[in-house]
Amino acid sequence: MTAYDAIVLAGGAAKRLGGADKPGVRVGGRALLDRVLAACDEAARTVVVGGRRPTARPVRWAREEPPGGGPLAALDAGVRCVEAGTVLVLSADLPFLGRPTVRRLVETLDTSGREAALLTDADGRDQPLVAAYRAEPLRRELALLATEYGSLRGLPLRLLPDELELARVDGDPLASFDCDTWEDISTARARIREHGTVLDEWITAVKDELGIELDVDIHVLLDLARDAAHGVARPAAPLTTFLVGYAAARAGGDGPEAVAEAARKAAALALRWAEEAEGGDGPEAKGADAG
Repeated sequence: MTAYDAIVLAGGAAKRLGGADKPGVRVGGRALLDRVLAACDEAARTVVVGGRRPTARPVRWAREEPPGGGPLAALDAGVRCVEAGTVLVLSADLPFLGRPTVRRLVETLDTSGREAALLTDADGRDQPLVAAYRAEPLRRELALLATEYGSLRGLPLRLLPDELELARVDGDPLASFDCDTWEDISTARARIREHGTVLDEWITAVKDELGIELDVDIHVLLDLARDAAHGVARPAAPLTTFLVGYAAARAGGDGPEAVAEAARKAAALALRWAEEAEGGDGPEAKGADAG
């Protein structure tokens, strides 16, 4: 994939949130800003435009002049801090943005030959703050707008794509879901707890929190936990999966394969343990078989 820098816009007054610190609002136990930073963690450099705050990974900070000058002024401040030829531009309130969408935007820009690749939402609307841009055309348009209007302060974001050659990307309809109101926040929090998504959301959150980049077969670990709980005792499930992770780390090599091998051994042990408890190996069982 083409190397890229990322600009995340984390300013704004959040008036519809009553002036709350929107980038710091938590969804699924993680700040909205950290969720976006996790989605673009492959960026060579990440610039966050807004007030400084603790983040889950290191970033470079910038601020528009004057503060509160709007998204185009903020974007201009961010562009001054990047070096890559491709720039990913994101808002800081996208709870469901994931790495696959980011990669698709960057790859589409690279293969299309266009000046920008914008995500379109479920209604077909362009999303300039979920987009990948070629750096020089982006700088050109910002400079032209500043010249035409005398300043970028307060200009609407919709002016930016008007003169750019665009490619459009249809992606995950939730990827462009943004949180402008407390109702949006409540919707996002409820969504991640739905039965079909809560497990993936939790595992992703734990991996990001621990700094783990490891894709393992969740079902293998769940089956192991079930076998340990059934064949030994309920507390054996979490303790066994912990030991499997520890053993995989000690083994080194390929992470997912090491986890799978350790899980296989532990699951086999749990099944043998269960067989003994049921008399499967004893003389009574042999006699029964003979009869």
